[in-house]
Amino acid sequence: MASSDDRARFLARFSSIFEYSPWIAEEAFDRGLTQHCDTADALHQAMFRVIREASAERQLALINVHPDLAGKLALADALTDESRAEQSSAGLDRLTPDELARFTDLNNAYKARFGFVFIMAVRGATKADILAGFEQRLRHDYDREFRTALDEIAKVSRMRLDALFASSNG
Repeated sequence: MASSDDRARFLARFSSIFEYSPWIAEEAFDRGLTQHCDTADALHQAMFRVIREASAERQLALINVHPDLAGKLALADALTDESRAEQSSAGLDRLTPDELARFTDLNNAYKARFGFVFIMAVRGATKADILAGFEQRLRHDYDREFRTALDEIAKVSRMRLDALFASSNG
């Protein structure tokens, strides 16, 4: 699947796996893909290796291109299709005014504490799960939370890859 793609086809298919970060798919392709990378698991490993080997500045930039959960982009209907579907699956498109205020307060507190956006793989989570995640993670130190943000990006991107592989095999 992926290993037989030319660069243009590969990028057309996989550059949106990581939010607004086609550089990850570009670098993964340029490093070379073998037939081993024709599974979601192996391709994800190859793509995430690019992130692990990136500078801390580039990793931070990757974190910060993600939208706030139930934030301004969601309210303006300006999310990527993938983010819209993920946030909708958790009910974040159906918040009460009080819930929206709580999410806004937590997003702001999180960014003030860490200097980057809160990222959580929300597919399959409830609003209560997400709020509890905010509360818990606000107690982390910077290094732990930075690693957690990257771990959550790994989860989101893996779910996106799994869905893409499933749709191309079905």
